[in-house]
Amino acid sequence: MKKALLLVLGLAVLVTGAVFAFRPASNLPEAPDVTFKDLSGRDIRLHDLRGKVVLVNFWATWCAPCRIEIPWFIEFQEKYGPQGFTVLGVAMDVEGARVVETYFRDERFEVNGAERQMNYPIVLGNDDIDQAFGGLIGLPTSLVISRDGRIVKRFIGLVNHEYIQKEIEGLL
Repeated sequence: MKKALLLVLGLAVLVTGAVFAFRPASNLPEAPDVTFKDLSGRDIRLHDLRGKVVLVNFWATWCAPCRIEIPWFIEFQEKYGPQGFTVLGVAMDVEGARVVETYFRDERFEVNGAERQMNYPIVLGNDDIDQAFGGLIGLPTSLVISRDGRIVKRFIGLVNHEYIQKEIEGLL
């Protein structure tokens, strides 16, 4: 009798754990429906990227840790882009589009032994965008957004390449 009761309780614990482990991410916060301006002045609406896994990266041209992450993001965009992934680089430079556009056009980064240019969309951030995402404590700040538009992870500061990669792969 005791063995049967323990077996039933154990099974109940396993089923409960499975239900919670595989529940939908509906309890995760939804990404704000913001509209960015790209470097050409065109609108890019975050909501229009639903269906893709999106890494929103707040960065600046003067940010040293951001320069470390950019080659990773170039690599991720190339590797995972065909699987429904995109990086969205949100430049927070107060000097605006002119400085960011020059940086985007001229800077090269070493990616797997080759000099590469940023290969993902760059948009301009501002205080309203910052506040829509709950405010920025520092740069870089990155958010991983699932295909259904929910914020799955928020990274503040420089984070390990492999950790970000695992988060992306887990959603693809």
